[in-house]
Amino acid sequence: MRNMWVICRKELRSYFVSPIAYILFIMFALIFGWFFWNMLGAFVFYSMAAQMRGEMFPMNINEQIVRQLLGNMNVIGLFFIPIMTMRLFAEEKRNGTIELLATSPIRDGEVILGKWLASVFLYAAMLLLTGLNFVFLFKYGNPDWKPVAVGYLGMLLQAAAMLAIGTFISTLTKNQIIAGAATFGVCLLIFVLGWVGGYESSTWAQVLTYMSVTTHMESFAKGVLDSKDAVYYLTVIFLGLFLTARSLESLRWRS
Repeated sequence: MRNMWVICRKELRSYFVSPIAYILFIMFALIFGWFFWNMLGAFVFYSMAAQMRGEMFPMNINEQIVRQLLGNMNVIGLFFIPIMTMRLFAEEKRNGTIELLATSPIRDGEVILGKWLASVFLYAAMLLLTGLNFVFLFKYGNPDWKPVAVGYLGMLLQAAAMLAIGTFISTLTKNQIIAGAATFGVCLLIFVLGWVGGYESSTWAQVLTYMSVTTHMESFAKGVLDSKDAVYYLTVIFLGLFLTARSLESLRWRS
């Protein structure tokens, strides 16, 4: 396990010695902040307009701000995840160091987990940075913190699953742009698979809907921690890392 943490620290360091991490942090925080302040402004505007008209309908911060905000940021995450994973193994291939990695005494599992965990920690840090917006919300509003915590957990699990897929795709090519584009395409596909459930109720449509990452994010966004949704994300993570291990194993045999 020590080798895994060494590789994880090395990958995290590589993010921060280049502009990648700083650009990701700045852009993610700016986009999140823009969505947050616009949703907060709309919430305040409509609540005041309703009071001026004498209408008394419930305005729920968790439903009208937090839930919608987390849903929108999951979509934004699709653009950031490929950037984080495209270099993990593709860069090793491009630099010719993948052969050294494949023939080293370090086990494949340690290499894979180290690189994947580095990307998960980076995404978790990005989510933590966005929490500054909720400090303002909790100071001047009265939201329930439990749905916020569960929603953030869902966002992290969903990102971890797609990061595992991106890690696998990164082992298939030495071109980072191809790895990033392929990761974006695959993640977008599993993101929109659930659309078919809106107009089709047959078995194949239900299967595709279940395979969609957005289907399992709905409970988290509502503040409901459902074990079947957590199991789904953990299964996708395991599958992505398992395929990565098989891909690295083939590289080791060719080396």
